[in-house]
Amino acid sequence: MSPSAREALRAVVDTARTVNRTDRVVDAVRTLRGVLPGDPTFGDPLSTAGPGTARLVARVTDRLQSEEPGAAKEVSLGALQVWQALLERTGRGRGERDVTIVFTDLVGFSTWSLSAGDATTLILLKQVARAVERPMQDRGGHIVKRLGDGVMAVFPSADNAVGAVFDARDALARVTVDGYTPRMRVGIHTGRPRAVGSDWLGVDVTVSARVMQAGADGNVMISSAALDTVSPEVLAALRLSAKPYRRGLFSPKLDGVPEGLRINRLVQAPER
Repeated sequence: MSPSAREALRAVVDTARTVNRTDRVVDAVRTLRGVLPGDPTFGDPLSTAGPGTARLVARVTDRLQSEEPGAAKEVSLGALQVWQALLERTGRGRGERDVTIVFTDLVGFSTWSLSAGDATTLILLKQVARAVERPMQDRGGHIVKRLGDGVMAVFPSADNAVGAVFDARDALARVTVDGYTPRMRVGIHTGRPRAVGSDWLGVDVTVSARVMQAGADGNVMISSAALDTVSPEVLAALRLSAKPYRRGLFSPKLDGVPEGLRINRLVQAPER
């Protein structure tokens, strides 16, 4: 190849790279993905986790291509997005059953960890994981993902979820690191989230997370959808009563939840 031809080829490649990374072009392709069948976020770390041919290809695509935004990458993932949607329409990949979703996190953990330091914080997180995750697994729960100082888990029923949450709270009360005993707030909601790989996505997942946010300084909050399926026997065995949640005057409004969503606080009576 002559020097002039190499220069021309290099100019074409450079132009293609520039166009590929132009914000307007990338945004245009992403907008197009929004109207295509399937999940327009397909290709992010959450949507490519787990088994499935389309997700496997998406993971390979993500690794081979630059981490920087690019139109070519978006086009590739858009094609995989449509492929995944077609797979789901044939019954492969979409959940159609009720599950109970639980979100947890630790109250005041971020403030404590700043003064505790990394080594002590890691010790605490390991102890918290053992205290919280084991009861959930014993009650048939699946730990979907760890979220720093909390977890997301799914259960086959609200009975299992409620029992696991209060077992976990009892275990957590026995964890102390450098004089700090963590407290956990919890959100419980029952719905039909969408299974995406090993993760669950959808409105019901968002609702569960928002229900947890209403837990303030360490309460167990439960949506009416979940509470309505908890058996009276489980409530009685755990000495639980449900108190309607009322947002405080200065508390922020919960975003991302359906209008009319009713939330309750589960209160456990002391043992006699």
